[in-house]
Amino acid sequence: MRIHETAIIEAGAQLADDVEVGPYSIIGPNVTIGAGTKVGPHCVIDGVTTIGCNNHFYRFCSIGGMPQDKKYAGEPTRLEIGDGNMVREYVTINTGTVQDVGVTRVGNDNWIMAYTHIAHDCQIANHTIIANSVQLGGHVHIGDWAILGGLTAVHQFGRIGAHSMIGGTSSVRQDIPPYVIGAGDPFRPVGVNSEGLGRRNFSAEAISAVKESYKLLYRRKLTVEQAVEQMQALQETQPECRAAVQVMIDFLKDSSRGICRP
Repeated sequence: MRIHETAIIEAGAQLADDVEVGPYSIIGPNVTIGAGTKVGPHCVIDGVTTIGCNNHFYRFCSIGGMPQDKKYAGEPTRLEIGDGNMVREYVTINTGTVQDVGVTRVGNDNWIMAYTHIAHDCQIANHTIIANSVQLGGHVHIGDWAILGGLTAVHQFGRIGAHSMIGGTSSVRQDIPPYVIGAGDPFRPVGVNSEGLGRRNFSAEAISAVKESYKLLYRRKLTVEQAVEQMQALQETQPECRAAVQVMIDFLKDSSRGICRP
């Protein structure tokens, strides 16, 4: 363990043997940090916070602070962070609230850039890229491989589907389905993130089925329910693409805020 002499590790904190903590950083008493994780200078990690292995918290992070929610009354809510995440300067990630599941979660291999705010009860999956100054309201869910451009703001309870891509300075007020690419204030979908899907080894047939699903949702003047029915029919004709289309179907069935429209 490499702990700078100016760092403060409060009694009760549990750090793996090889954790590094930089100058003037503070680790609270209810924090657990896994092997290979580096905490840079001037970071504060507190709250009931569990952090996995091989993360890197760059300088001036504030991790595990209490939620910015006026209803919060000191309940012992938590923050859970997985493995392999990069968290850059001035990122803030808060614990959950009892009005939701009580836990804010960040998965594995996420790239979280400077000045990003991840509010209480957010659920961030894996392999996401969250660019500079993205602001996530409370209870936001972000799926695997999603990319959020800089200065984007996401309304509380919003959901961002897997493999989607949001252009910078966007305002996201409703749910963005999986695979969708777009931008704007408010966000407007313009197509499918086919290049990203190709990089992630989606077959040409699966990408074609995703594009057809997008057309059913946005180009055929169907209701969401009608589009879902047509997607299920598409699965019957193209069973090899069933899994890719099912991701879209499940998201649409679970959407509570409604989906973004052109």
